[in-house]
Amino acid sequence: MAHDLLTMGRISVDIYPNNIGVGLADVSTFGKYLGGSPSNVAVAAARHGRRSAVITRTGEDPFGEYLHRELQKFGVDDSFVTAVPSLQTPATFCAILPPDDFPLYFYGRFPTAPDLQIAAKDLDLDAIRNAGIFWSTVTGLCQEPSRSAHLAAHEARRRDDLQPGKYTILDLDYRPMFWNSEEDAREQISRILPHVSIAIGNDQECAVAVGPGTPDEQADRLLEAGVEIAVVKLGPDGVMAKTRTERVVSAPVPVQTLNGLGAGDAFGGAFCHGLLAGWPLKAVLDYANASGALVASRLSCADAMPTPNEVNALLAEHGRDVPAPVEAVR
Repeated sequence: MAHDLLTMGRISVDIYPNNIGVGLADVSTFGKYLGGSPSNVAVAAARHGRRSAVITRTGEDPFGEYLHRELQKFGVDDSFVTAVPSLQTPATFCAILPPDDFPLYFYGRFPTAPDLQIAAKDLDLDAIRNAGIFWSTVTGLCQEPSRSAHLAAHEARRRDDLQPGKYTILDLDYRPMFWNSEEDAREQISRILPHVSIAIGNDQECAVAVGPGTPDEQADRLLEAGVEIAVVKLGPDGVMAKTRTERVVSAPVPVQTLNGLGAGDAFGGAFCHGLLAGWPLKAVLDYANASGALVASRLSCADAMPTPNEVNALLAEHGRDVPAPVEAVR
């Protein structure tokens, strides 16, 4: 059976402090969690009842075993997750300094990481073509062989051949430590955008992809590049989605932020769920926004992904419309 959502790219073990509000030098105990944006998005969609899977690589080590177990625990298909024996599974440390300082420290990703060793020859192109949504990130384009594998996946899933209700999404997810320059990233993004039906990013990420400007200018440039829906995150002003005929904005849902990391991944998984449910674009945005807000109010990422009941309760609490229920999809 085809997957509702198939993601591709980064995976890691997230190491988060149990001591909140202090720098890593002063943290005494940590907890470990599944991490990596595309993997978190797959988990988030699974929480909403979607059949999800991730294409990625780990090290052949105990942390790799742990990530397999976590994916299985969350109901994510791990059959496209294999080990690279010569590399170690990456770990990502985070300091949690609410309300808005969450620095990340990447270990085991330089000069390369297992998930950057995904090769085109190893891809199940039929699974990629048949998925309701295929999701990838800009980080996967930063080096070979992952770059060529991502291009092969997108070329196999031609936007013009997609049936109605199917989407190819690019998370603009620009992380400067993985790139030589913004210009290098923009060049690689330009190769992928013609195959993409939806692009999602904040103002900095959109600026890397299509140049600086207002959110509307950036959305218009993404539409000119061929995408059908441009989603621009507006920070404290919420999020905007723009098509050639529609412009909608979802205001932020107020919560007490504990850890802002993972909110974007929760947004992504919920956004995919709403698209697959066929909801109006405004309903999709509001639901995804509320999902992201819930994770921002919690410590971890994957473990914190909300259920539909939790999202709907938050929407109702703040007087937002609750979308029509979705029949069981598993």
